[in-house]
Amino acid sequence: MIDKPFHPVKAYRDEDFLNGRSARPLRIMAEYMEPEERFRQAQVRDTIVIFGSARIKSAEAAGKALDTAKAAGAAGDLAKAEKAVKMSRYYEEARELSARLTNWSKNLDRNDKRFVICTGGGPGIMEAASRGASEAKGLNIGLNISLPFEQFANPFVTRALAFEFHYFFIRKFWFAYLSKAIIAMPGGVGTLDELFEIMTLMQTSKIRKKVPIVLYGKEFWDRVVDFDALVDFGTINEEDLNLFHRADSIDDAFDYLTSELTAHHLSDPSPFM
Repeated sequence: MIDKPFHPVKAYRDEDFLNGRSARPLRIMAEYMEPEERFRQAQVRDTIVIFGSARIKSAEAAGKALDTAKAAGAAGDLAKAEKAVKMSRYYEEARELSARLTNWSKNLDRNDKRFVICTGGGPGIMEAASRGASEAKGLNIGLNISLPFEQFANPFVTRALAFEFHYFFIRKFWFAYLSKAIIAMPGGVGTLDELFEIMTLMQTSKIRKKVPIVLYGKEFWDRVVDFDALVDFGTINEEDLNLFHRADSIDDAFDYLTSELTAHHLSDPSPFM
């Protein structure tokens, strides 16, 4: 009896292999090579990265939650809702700043896409920044990450530039590699992690390009991180304070960033480090 022809599964179609331990280097390379190709196709040369909390609501959503809390009469919920309304200023200001930077970038009269807004692709401040860029009719990038709980790209991310990473370190690579400026809005552990990794790379000259950093929201950052105390204790140098600029208004942040980007990057022939 002659067996029917047998066709073994090709290695690159074998899901058990691709999802197993042995193929981890392939998965890592895929999360490097596939985004690189999409950026090339979209002519995205570099980015302005906006970090911030996923928990900060828009003014509209925070206002509705406050109305609900008032109607329910629960003191704990009311205090939480009032705090959300106060913090919603950062959503709205991230949205407007992103729109202004996108409009500025679009008017640079270049074929390649310069200074494209890039976020983690999720809700909160990330949504606000994506929303502002979208409202300005510009591209924006969402570098999402798969998590144990469900998280989807926010609805304002440009679909051709929406990514979902498995590996945090590759996601962080793409935050850093194309960035020409960083805006750190108020955020939690993830925001602090992303900000301090970038600052460490700059402090140690692993990032050699000039990347202006804006810490947006003086009330927040002055309480959360006492950089002056780090200088006093001798754990950083005083000149390390020059790695960032504190801003508390859209105008201040916009003027600082556009000035720095114009001075250091508009004539730079290379988009990379």
